[in-house]
Amino acid sequence: MEILQQAVMVLVPMILSLSVHEYAHARAAYALGDDTASRMGRMNLNPMSHIDLFGTILLPMIAILSQSGFFFGWAKPVPINPVRLTRRFRMKTGVLLTAAAGPASNLLFAFLIALIFRFTAEMELPKNVMTLLVMTFRINVVLAVFNLIPVPPLDGSRVLVGLLPDSLGRQFEVLERNPMFVILAFAVLIGFAGRVMAWPIDFVTRMLLMVTGNM
Repeated sequence: MEILQQAVMVLVPMILSLSVHEYAHARAAYALGDDTASRMGRMNLNPMSHIDLFGTILLPMIAILSQSGFFFGWAKPVPINPVRLTRRFRMKTGVLLTAAAGPASNLLFAFLIALIFRFTAEMELPKNVMTLLVMTFRINVVLAVFNLIPVPPLDGSRVLVGLLPDSLGRQFEVLERNPMFVILAFAVLIGFAGRVMAWPIDFVTRMLLMVTGNM
């Protein structure tokens, strides 16, 4: 029963947070002229449109069963067609903005949860509600920070390409298309995520709580 309750407390915020993340990618692309995700029914907050069996369900469950305390996951990537992006920006800038929208949405989500903490500080919320809010806050901070790591296939890699000079950006994109590099880099990230990401996650957490008056 305890494992089942913990699964609900992790999977519900994880699915909700990942749906927000993918919706933000789709909405940003649409705002920049690419309606690919919209035409494929991905520009919505319906979790069924975004759930990936392994990344959204099984990986968090593995973390729960292993008692690692580090919860991470992913949803089905939103399809983006860079060619359809507006010409108001360079294509790589459009891709950068679309990629950055996902982590930015999780930061905003965490900020809104922190505001709820601030305005309900004097109330005695039910324990399950408070646990759900805390877990949603934590998961969104982790998703925002982890996704900004500049390693394929994370959003940070596309943000990095958008910031690099064209010659370096093209070299990085070639590396990104190498499946062995992607698999190796992601395996290393997953293996060391808890230790490597502890400081930036703690920093972002403290900043959000401080800005919202919780500290």
